[in-house]
Amino acid sequence: QVQLVESGGGLVQFGGSLRLSCTASGSIIGVSAMRWYRQAPGKQRDLVASITSGGATNYGDSVKGRFAISRDNAKDTVYLQGNSLKPEDTAVYYCNADVMSTDDTTHYYSRWGKGTQVTVSS
Repeated sequence: QVQLVESGGGLVQFGGSLRLSCTASGSIIGVSAMRWYRQAPGKQRDLVASITSGGATNYGDSVKGRFAISRDNAKDTVYLQGNSLKPEDTAVYYCNADVMSTDDTTHYYSRWGKGTQVTVSS
């Protein structure tokens, strides 16, 4: 079985920073794209940032210039560095990755973590 486990959430002051981590584990053969999404109460889940296995990145408009996504392919881990945090960044942050495992060596399947809460106080 494949698991994605996020860490690094918590309470942050307005203007502060945080660093989230997400590690994929289990019977993994390969990890393709990795992404961070977030969902605020009563709102849809939105893409925050994505990164390909080659390191190409993409960001949601609301976090451009403030957040940075990176990954360590050797550790199957993706990071999200957030700076200049605002109350509107408050949400549950979810890790998502396209993973190939020994269960099926012909396809990458989308996997989700359980999420980590980030709360930005004003």
